[in-house]
Amino acid sequence: MGLSQTPLPASEAAARMGGRRPSMLRSVLSFSSMTLVSRVFGLVRDMVISRVFGVSAATDAFWVAFRIPNFMRRLFAEGSFTTAFVPVFTEIKEKRSHADLKELVARTAGTLAAVLVLVVGLGIVFAPQVATLFSPGALEDPGKFELTVHLLRLTFPFILLVSLTALAGGALNSFHRFAMPALVPVLLNLSMIACALWLAPHLGPPPRPSHLDVRILALGWAIVIGGAVQLLCLLPEMARLDLLSLPRLGFRHPDVRKVMKLMVPTLFGSSVAQVNLLLDTVIASLLFVGSQSWLSQADRFLELPLGVFGIALGTVILPTLSRHHVNTDREGFSKSLDWGLRTTLMIAVPAMLGLMFLSVPLVATLFQYGHYKPFDSEMAALSVFGLSFGLPAFALVKVVLPAFYARQDTRTPVKAGVASLIANMFLNFLFIGVLYVAVVRHAWEPAGTPVSDAQIAASRAASFFTMFSHFPGLHFALGMASAAASYLNLALLWHWLRQTGVYQRQPGWSRFLLRLVVACAVMVGVLVIGLRMAPDFTAVPALKRIVWLASLVLAGGASYGLAMLALGFRPRDLREH
Repeated sequence: MGLSQTPLPASEAAARMGGRRPSMLRSVLSFSSMTLVSRVFGLVRDMVISRVFGVSAATDAFWVAFRIPNFMRRLFAEGSFTTAFVPVFTEIKEKRSHADLKELVARTAGTLAAVLVLVVGLGIVFAPQVATLFSPGALEDPGKFELTVHLLRLTFPFILLVSLTALAGGALNSFHRFAMPALVPVLLNLSMIACALWLAPHLGPPPRPSHLDVRILALGWAIVIGGAVQLLCLLPEMARLDLLSLPRLGFRHPDVRKVMKLMVPTLFGSSVAQVNLLLDTVIASLLFVGSQSWLSQADRFLELPLGVFGIALGTVILPTLSRHHVNTDREGFSKSLDWGLRTTLMIAVPAMLGLMFLSVPLVATLFQYGHYKPFDSEMAALSVFGLSFGLPAFALVKVVLPAFYARQDTRTPVKAGVASLIANMFLNFLFIGVLYVAVVRHAWEPAGTPVSDAQIAASRAASFFTMFSHFPGLHFALGMASAAASYLNLALLWHWLRQTGVYQRQPGWSRFLLRLVVACAVMVGVLVIGLRMAPDFTAVPALKRIVWLASLVLAGGASYGLAMLALGFRPRDLREH
């Protein structure tokens, strides 16, 4: 089929867009509101999993099995594919016919599916090798290793389903249809909640202390079911835009080749944070039992502000920056990016401080039920505290990366990503080593648990790869290393962005930063006073925890908002100019 160069008539384009193009703020609010629903259900999902299964070797096996295909999802779908596909899709939408746009979707879907069917097949066949690579600590427990392999084989098809969902979501986002793509992840969470509550009991009784919990297999089935339902729910939206057709192979199609050319560098560049988390999974398998579960639960707390605002801003701003670049509107490009940076900082900095100060109250209130113990709350809170330190960097990277991808520059982020990845690996071992020395030599007592002579003797007798598994709390180092590496990634991206000259800082930054610092200081003061008055969240009944946490969150949020208003901020300042 030849490629038509006839541009889409303006009247037809306007009709397909539903009138004039909506503002970025309205798009962010639409995306964020739907993502908020998904993230809330994600928290409910983790609460249900913690209540039903607790923290054990079985839950560690599940989080490993889920994190690997989830990482592949970020790699092939949200991380690299979307950032390569959306700029090409936007360019065709702005300059060529709708028939070319529909052809691109069909050819890309067929090509992506062909590649991922091969990846999924290899993942299922070589699941034991994948489990060995990413969870070497499980080799010490044959039952845990076998369970990890079984769960991997259940979850690998999720990569194909969610990547095709990302393709549909990227196309819908380019038409400023943000709500449904942001909402469909809630279906995966609902699937996992339902299977944990109703399917798990049919897979076996609760385990005895010496047995692994095979009921966890219900969550593997839930992931496949949820992935299929997500894709099916976006197909009607694609049909309404007349973008739905049978997938076809397009390895030689020029537009698909362009997407593939842009995608290869972004396979790494846009997924550095996920690569770091995957490395954390490998190292966590060598630490105290439960470390992988505690890290996964901490990641959930970050996903709430990061997904609702950071990813939302990055998703909304990419088509806008791509349009400005295609139309050579440098002033519009700078203003849109500047708006994204300020909005991100205004949300991410207080969110970081809130998560750090309220880490124990949050974990205890949301998770400490059923099989989840106070010790687990203390350990998960360590991960929340460490990872939260990097929240502003994680969020800002989501906004800065589109400034490169919109200009179809996918190589520069790779350089920053490589440096960040190397730094993360080095910092992981450095921070773990420092904490390990503190534990063994100075009898550090994390979460009030004494370091016994038996633990120290066992550690000395262990091999290098198992000596860290005798002491809880070392996973805190992994969160801090990821946070520090994320700031390096951001600093390098920002340096190279300024060198290109495509971004010009807009007036008012000094006043904005002063407001932000003062308002955050007020909020921290209120939280410190409130925490001194509050009870021990790991030792009081659930209702008291809920009341105190709600009071602290409301007091902190209100003090921040009122301080911003008192310093001259107005809601209209959120509008892009």
